[in-house]
Amino acid sequence: MSKILVTGAAGFAGHHLIEELLRETDYDIVIFDKLNYASSGWDRLRDIGAYDARRVVCSMVNFEEELGDGVVQECQDVDYIVHMGAETHVDNSIKDPERFVRANVLGTMHMLQFARRLPNLKLFINFSTDEVFGPAPEGVEYKEWDRFHATNPYSGSKAGAVCLGEAWYNTYKLPVITTFTMNLFGERQHPEKFIPMVIRKVLNGEKVTIHADKTCTKAGSRFYLHCRNMAKAICFLLKTGVPGERYNIVGEEECDNLRLANIIAETVGKELNYEMINFHESRPGHDLRYALNGTKLKALGFEYPLSFEESLKKTVRWILREENRRWLDM
Repeated sequence: MSKILVTGAAGFAGHHLIEELLRETDYDIVIFDKLNYASSGWDRLRDIGAYDARRVVCSMVNFEEELGDGVVQECQDVDYIVHMGAETHVDNSIKDPERFVRANVLGTMHMLQFARRLPNLKLFINFSTDEVFGPAPEGVEYKEWDRFHATNPYSGSKAGAVCLGEAWYNTYKLPVITTFTMNLFGERQHPEKFIPMVIRKVLNGEKVTIHADKTCTKAGSRFYLHCRNMAKAICFLLKTGVPGERYNIVGEEECDNLRLANIIAETVGKELNYEMINFHESRPGHDLRYALNGTKLKALGFEYPLSFEESLKKTVRWILREENRRWLDM
């Protein structure tokens, strides 16, 4: 039986991976999380029945500090690491860049050094973001080995983490692969993120701000990806990923933010009250469009199980249930 260690698994993306691992594998699971504000304690893991699961061991570990000998000793039989723990919110990175460098750069180095001490390690997945490539002009979709062009402290720190992982692969032969993932959404997302924020504002009849170009006529766009699809891709790469390689995990459909907000409002059953604003003036350091090319993963045989619009409507309906409304008020 294999053992996998997932960092940041009490967080939004990480707990979806844990849910997938419990459902589709027989792996024993170790979780490292420092339980910052975005994790909401172990609540996400409790909500999916993972916190008390026999196969899961949850540990409060801050990998911004060097991991001690005792932690290393307890993880000698770990076969896989998925390093997802990170600071992720662009606005917060602009206000406090040092926090992001500590978590995403220094923290990744500590995890890589820790991984070097595990004798059975088969693969280290360094989980990154499309934002390291910077804004994508219309018609451009960045491939895995295109140049980086970070435009804010968050994307700069994640680019640094990628480079460290690849340096540890080249220097120490650590079996590292890198994934770049586009904008994630799904159940239990922190309300500071765009989709739950739109749901909350539509429910309350508040105005939704849609970031647009300088003419305020063209909305920004993303390839939105449900975390369930992301988790499927990570599990696929645990079996097929080649050390030293990079893989884009991309949603199957590009969607501009105005269309996305309209789908949400339609699903909620209320009219969308919105305003288009110039994103450069309102959010310096943010980008209007991101896009990745997903042909590499597709060529390996991976297919996303759920469509974007189906996933989005399902997520909105889930949040609208009375027992789940609390996730809009974290």
